Amino acid sequence: MYQIVFSDVDGTLLNDQHQMTPLTQQSIIWLHNKQIPFVIVSARSPSGIFPIMEENHFKSHLIAYSGALIMDEYRHILYEKGMKTALAMLIIQKLNAMNITWCVYSFDQWYVQNRQDEKIQREENIVKAQSQEASLDDLLSLPVVHKILCICRPNQTLIVEKQLKKDFPQLTIVKSSDILIEIMEQGINKAQAVKQLCQLWNIPIQKAVAFGDQYNDLDMLLEVGYGWAMGNAPKEIKKQVKYATLDNNHDGIHYALNNMNDEGKKI
Repeated sequence: MYQIVFSDVDGTLLNDQHQMTPLTQQSIIWLHNKQIPFVIVSARSPSGIFPIMEENHFKSHLIAYSGALIMDEYRHILYEKGMKTALAMLIIQKLNAMNITWCVYSFDQWYVQNRQDEKIQREENIVKAQSQEASLDDLLSLPVVHKILCICRPNQTLIVEKQLKKDFPQLTIVKSSDILIEIMEQGINKAQAVKQLCQLWNIPIQKAVAFGDQYNDLDMLLEVGYGWAMGNAPKEIKKQVKYATLDNNHDGIHYALNNMNDEGKKI
């Protein structure tokens, strides 16, 4: 029997209306009754994750910023690793030169250049959290930066990602949607975070289930014993992952858990 379940949020746990479906809610209740931990693993900040738990009446550990910050259900920090602020400022200057909208995250604080930017307003509506406006001078006082988010136009995302990887090869840079690029400290990814929690609970990684739909989920899906790509995932991801389920609008998590036998294997 699998012993722990990890899930991405956007495009996985939530449908396209950014809501959890009733059948997905039922699956989490079932896991809780079976005393199987359910852990959210997201590029979001903690303040973008905890409302999901509150709205759907469950608590769990969480992995935020794709692994740069791990917290328990009481919001105690178990692990954190960020980039130096001076390096983050070099990235911001580069993004400004490219006219790219950016977000800077430090612990559970979210900083932007202009809250009236329609891209920022859309992001606030999705994650149900509020950003704060900050200048470069304000950001220089931060103790550490856990993530920088780039919000691009769809036709420029791959170009921006390629340029950033060229300019900052020492960092983890990954596309998380058609318009989003995540930048974290070197070595930060969902796979490493999942391994840390499994070690904390003495659970073999082979006994872990994970769900995801994007490129920043791929390392996690390949790391666990039972990695499931959502039906809405890109074909390139589905080709590499062992299992595939229905999409996020059609109860993909519920379907997958219902189609695994007691040994955790797909029927």
